[in-house]
Amino acid sequence: MRKTWLVFSQAVTVAVAVLFVVATLKPEWLRRGGIGAMPSIVSINSSPAQPLPVALAGGAVTSYSAAAQRASPAVVSITASKAPARSARSDDPVFQFFFGDRSRQSRAEPQIGLGSGVIVSSEGYLLTNNHVIDGADDIEVMLTDGRQARARLVGTDPETDVAVLKIELDKLPTIAFGDAEKLQVGDVVLAIGNPFDVGQTVTSGIVSALGRNKLGINVFENFIQTDAAINPGNSGGALVDAAGNLLGINTAIYSRTGGSLGIGFAIPVTTARQVMEALIRDGQVTRGFIGIEQRDLTPEIAQTLNLPVKEGVLVTGVLQSGPASAGGLRPGDVVVSVAGTKIANSYQLLTAVASLKPKAVAAIGVQRGDKALNVDVTVGQRPKQRQPLRREE
Repeated sequence: MRKTWLVFSQAVTVAVAVLFVVATLKPEWLRRGGIGAMPSIVSINSSPAQPLPVALAGGAVTSYSAAAQRASPAVVSITASKAPARSARSDDPVFQFFFGDRSRQSRAEPQIGLGSGVIVSSEGYLLTNNHVIDGADDIEVMLTDGRQARARLVGTDPETDVAVLKIELDKLPTIAFGDAEKLQVGDVVLAIGNPFDVGQTVTSGIVSALGRNKLGINVFENFIQTDAAINPGNSGGALVDAAGNLLGINTAIYSRTGGSLGIGFAIPVTTARQVMEALIRDGQVTRGFIGIEQRDLTPEIAQTLNLPVKEGVLVTGVLQSGPASAGGLRPGDVVVSVAGTKIANSYQLLTAVASLKPKAVAAIGVQRGDKALNVDVTVGQRPKQRQPLRREE
């Protein structure tokens, strides 16, 4: 018995010594699933089948390389060229005699714009920003594997700043769509693009806010705000989750210097995908329109008009012969709902009306003085609008 105990004690001593040496010299061996090792993978908002961030035994994330490797091949650099404006007199022989080479040089220098894009289909469809390619005569796309291709413009939607391109290449890398509806403030995100034309760059951060609007950047705004560094050239690039799935299209930054200050904005992939499908299918995005001017109902206005409601949108004007006018809406009415959706402010009204199908009949909930009523309006089609985009990129 004593001999058996002695052999056991020696075996335990040797095992502890070996474990100590391994833990000191090769600690990674223990994190690969060895005896007593903690799990080496931490799930962050992703399914087990997807690449996940690498973590230490204690749970601290040390790398998002799997997410970057999964998403980066589908993020491309875009060069958009625009021919310079030609002077009405540039071909005049007398003008050329006096100004000579200067006139030829000025019209020989194209305007170049740089940005990024994301390949979302093996058929060659790309998502990018409208402001990246707006007015371009020639659009070149460069992949991370060195291949280049001229892109065809499928369509644009200036009101969301989304554009769709198409390239003709084989074996294209694509990115997987993520679920932006499940995003939460604090979730880890990566921004991938080509800032300042230095080459593809990956930055990391978190979701700082959701549903940002009223920024004056686009007509329809529902931005994901992030502190992942976004700089000029990142426009049109990918915002991805910790598994490499596409969550948004990077579009703008708040900056006083031209560089990142930690406040960047991305168009949710839900919006970008809806716009893309409409542009591919119909060549345009069709939205509803009722033809009114409005402003938010404030407590002061509600008190002045002696209204029983505190939230809604005050109709300040009605387009003559427009859908709202034909349906019976009047200046002074307060819109409180559209097709059953509660309306609290002007942005909600704009979004709710835009989501309606033209020629459909929608019930508009209205507070008219002390009376609450429904007005049936036959929805029209929103006319195309182009507004200057105020952005820092």
